[in-house]
Amino acid sequence: MTGTAAPRVRGGPSPAALPIDNLTHVELTWVEKKIENWIRFGAHAHEQILDRRRRVLSFRPDAVFAFVRWASNDFGTIISRIDIVRAVARGEAYQTLPFVRPGGDILLKIEGWPKVERVLQAIDAIERLDIDPEAVSPEHWRHVHNRLTAGHEPRAYTLDHHRASLLRRRAEP
Repeated sequence: MTGTAAPRVRGGPSPAALPIDNLTHVELTWVEKKIENWIRFGAHAHEQILDRRRRVLSFRPDAVFAFVRWASNDFGTIISRIDIVRAVARGEAYQTLPFVRPGGDILLKIEGWPKVERVLQAIDAIERLDIDPEAVSPEHWRHVHNRLTAGHEPRAYTLDHHRASLLRRRAEP
């Protein structure tokens, strides 16, 4: 069996067989205490349930979302990762990322539970300011990535930073 029309062994359509469109597709898997992939924030445009444990969320161009991946085996955690990604439009340059098709503009990429936990805390702090994490300046997510990668504490996102970011967006052509 070859081609995209071939059925999958366990049933259901292949996520790669999704129609060609302008959306970014993220495959999420949830096998309790083994593989847990989820979206921490981000408004999806479409959801496709593949089976009990898997679904595909699709995001419109320029949507920002946080994709968390965690997996373990009999000996403990083998991966703990968070990526904050901006969905790209067709024809726009992008970076590839597992489970994300075609890929996206990666604003933050952090591995290891202590650093992932720190990013989740930063997201919580932004939400406590009543700011939607999707609306946060992309430069802030890059700043958090760079500071945590270097082993430093990132600066907090403030209402003043957010207002300046919104004004900058309004002034851009």
